[in-house]
Amino acid sequence: MTSSASAQPSASEQIAEIIDTFELLGDWDQRYEYLVEIGEKLTPMDPAAKTDSNLVKECMSTVHVAPSPDGNGQLSYQGDCDTAIIKGVVALLVGLFSDKTPAEIEALDVDELFTGLQLEEHLSPNRHVGVYAIVNKMKGQAQAFA
Repeated sequence: MTSSASAQPSASEQIAEIIDTFELLGDWDQRYEYLVEIGEKLTPMDPAAKTDSNLVKECMSTVHVAPSPDGNGQLSYQGDCDTAIIKGVVALLVGLFSDKTPAEIEALDVDELFTGLQLEEHLSPNRHVGVYAIVNKMKGQAQAFA
């Protein structure tokens, strides 16, 4: 028997779970390796979705993110990146943003996530700007479906 959407954790529960997982890893080297592993497990993006409109232009890496509606008012995301560490961040964001409505996506507090993961301390300022550009792109795409 499958349960309804109520069984899915809230966004804040998802963020707390991600942060808890990273806290178990201890030092930044282990967290970095884990982010790379997450990126390697990201479902390959449909090459047809790698369009200019899905490109995150502000990012130093080549990042594409693309939403698709599921027919129930929620969006599913796919993404890709040519840099291992940022691909891991994309994978986290794809997982966090998928299966949510545009309003839920808009309400996501990624600052809580990035602070908990200590990304600001460990990514260069340019990468940090790029990570937020990915978030802004995904939120903007969601609003287009609202």
